[in-house]
Amino acid sequence: MNQNNFELVIEAGRAEKQYWQDLWRYRELFYTLAWRDIAVRYKQTVIGIAWALIRPFLTMVVFTIVFGKLANLPSEGVPYPILVFAGMLPWQFFSTSLSSASDSLISNANLISKVYFPRLVVPISAVVTSFVDFLISGMILLGLMIWYNFVPSWRIITLPIFILIAFAASMGAGLWLCSLNVKYRDFRYIVPFIVQFGLYISPVGFSSNVVPERWRLLYSVNPMVSVIDGFRWAILGGQSTLFIPGFCLSLALVLILLLTGIQHFRKTERTFADLI
Repeated sequence: MNQNNFELVIEAGRAEKQYWQDLWRYRELFYTLAWRDIAVRYKQTVIGIAWALIRPFLTMVVFTIVFGKLANLPSEGVPYPILVFAGMLPWQFFSTSLSSASDSLISNANLISKVYFPRLVVPISAVVTSFVDFLISGMILLGLMIWYNFVPSWRIITLPIFILIAFAASMGAGLWLCSLNVKYRDFRYIVPFIVQFGLYISPVGFSSNVVPERWRLLYSVNPMVSVIDGFRWAILGGQSTLFIPGFCLSLALVLILLLTGIQHFRKTERTFADLI
């Protein structure tokens, strides 16, 4: 009796349309990974999720003392702690997303090597987990506004736009780094350096207005400049301004980073199970 041998080949995203539909079909896995990451991050800690408040608060205090008191830099007509924290929020979201997303595929190696699902679920869940920290940290900004009796202007309604830009920047950079980290493990050492260096060259502790006019466009090559300036423009109102040419340049770079990140991730995705 002859038996026919069949070979089933499962290739991630063989059909582009099917792949993007799979992202929706595997939404429960996305929820599970995101919730697991949130639970693991603060598991067996004494103060738990309060760490999401303590870290940005202490950084804000240090920057306020160094840039606001010692350097006496301008604060755009608002209390300096509010200026700093309005920049700290998007930066913390970006830096935490970068660190979490870059290591997300490696930390889920067992899952990736055994079953098929759209691998994009993994870095997206890492970025969303960082977004939860972002929302929690926003309580500090709210508290500072109450403490200083600061009322935001109508511009606050535009804040979701800049949150979306921050999400795009985090997602684009995260996709590049997580896919590169699978093949080149050196990136686990490079990412902390990128985060630390980026903190110093981004307008987190100071306003972009202190940068000389002739350097503003070049300074805007840093995609986070548009994100941080946008947050401050929306939250602070008043004297806070947007350097439109630089904002457009940074926004274009964020979009390029996101699109090329998705393209590179999809191109290398089929090799993840073998390399991990």
